[in-house]
Amino acid sequence: MSTPSLRLVFAGTPEFAARHLQALIDDGHHQIVAAYTQPDRPAGRGKKTLPSAVKQCATAAGIPVFQPANFREADDRELLASHNADLMIVVAYGLLLPQSVLDIPRLGCVNVHGSLLPRWRGAAPIQRAIEAGDTETGVTIMQMDAGLDTGAMLSKISCAIGPQDSAADLLTRLADIGGPGLIDSVAALAEGRAKPEEQDDELSNYAAKISKSEAELNWHLDAQSLDRKIRAFNPFPICYTRFATSRVDERIKIWRAQPDAAFGQNHKAGVIISADKTGILVACGQGSLRILELQMPGGKILAARDVLNSRAEQFAPGTIFASQGAI
Repeated sequence: MSTPSLRLVFAGTPEFAARHLQALIDDGHHQIVAAYTQPDRPAGRGKKTLPSAVKQCATAAGIPVFQPANFREADDRELLASHNADLMIVVAYGLLLPQSVLDIPRLGCVNVHGSLLPRWRGAAPIQRAIEAGDTETGVTIMQMDAGLDTGAMLSKISCAIGPQDSAADLLTRLADIGGPGLIDSVAALAEGRAKPEEQDDELSNYAAKISKSEAELNWHLDAQSLDRKIRAFNPFPICYTRFATSRVDERIKIWRAQPDAAFGQNHKAGVIISADKTGILVACGQGSLRILELQMPGGKILAARDVLNSRAEQFAPGTIFASQGAI
């Protein structure tokens, strides 16, 4: 049977969402009548106002773009209804949609969520999965309701989390599998063969939004936990540490590290055990962590060995890093 062509509205903001929009555009089977995204906001060091990735993608494809701050105004809801959409697809839009909006499209709204629901609900499922030590995640395509990622699931596509995966790595792979999964789910809805599956609320965890205040490393934690946090917070907000003796808040960003369980037991947490071409080895509450890539204040991301070429004295064995919350 031939899949009916639907009128679609797409709502999303970052690159992850744009990848899904592009998948729908490339598929070419459905008519995307409008794209919704967050208002343009300042970004980068220059704080230049830039369009979102979804806006850029939609504009390039000739899709009309709309950027309401929210849908509280009746005019915004009426405009959405005027598109006469069969289905609205929401991917990392950045707004919680009220039931009055979810009810507008004929087939409702579906969401692409970066977790195997109900495992991680909330704003940062990819980061929290890595931070928690999960070995598997994926993408869930779900029907939206007024709850926070609580809707019935249409499909789930699994993806392994490797021991060295960062959030950036995982985000790319989830976008790769999410696009085809979304296209299949839309086809199932269009053909009337979708079989929504209710979530088990007892299996859910809250993936709270990542805050910059969480990014400072606490060296009293074990090395495995610190490694997972560094990978989870890459590319944002990037974990950091400071020299314990520094009187200024000079944040040293840690981009890549590797746990080493063989060292650290006889050293104070946060002390540098060694610093050489293999990296900067730091004692943790249990085990030790070898810093492989870091970024000094105002500098570039460099391999630890390259930083040591000009700053060996700063990272001499015995130097102590402050732990989270320490003055």
